[in-house]
Amino acid sequence: MGELVVLRHGQTEWSRTGQHTGTTDLPLLPEGEDQARTLRAAMAERRFVEVRVSPLQRAQRTAELAGLTATDVDPDLVELDYGGYEGRTTAEISDELGRAWSIWQDGTADADEPGESLADVGARVDRVLARARDRLDDGDVALVAHGHVLRVLTARWLGLAPEAGALFALPAGRYGVLGHEHGRPVLTGWALG
Repeated sequence: MGELVVLRHGQTEWSRTGQHTGTTDLPLLPEGEDQARTLRAAMAERRFVEVRVSPLQRAQRTAELAGLTATDVDPDLVELDYGGYEGRTTAEISDELGRAWSIWQDGTADADEPGESLADVGARVDRVLARARDRLDDGDVALVAHGHVLRVLTARWLGLAPEAGALFALPAGRYGVLGHEHGRPVLTGWALG
């Protein structure tokens, strides 16, 4: 049985500064392009039967530089919609609220313009996982997307609530591997690259 390779895009200006980057379509920085190129050798060692990529340019460019050819642009792989917290750092949001804030505990309900809930992201990635599972008998499937959506996807693969994505930090330009052991979904590698 194949494995799922979840690959986070390379560094952008906002990922470097810690700003939440949901649907803002930022390009990779030169460092982000270098990160993506360094993944080429590891990706070449696998036989991908499907490569699903977020519609945002930072993910599509990462896939290209990592040597992956997208078989599908999947809108369900777009990053979490942060609403009024888009482009802001956790520290800025915490200062405004007068308390420690976390996307994993607090979501975006307090934003001037609420964004997407983690439950909604969980429903999206459940659809991605259903499509990917159909292909794993034939080989590996790559999912090239963004930090928070891939963390929620990993939690859902493991049968955990979307909020458990907090446990799976995935730096820009890194990847993880989701597989099976004795018929159960497991994490087989993380933050590689």
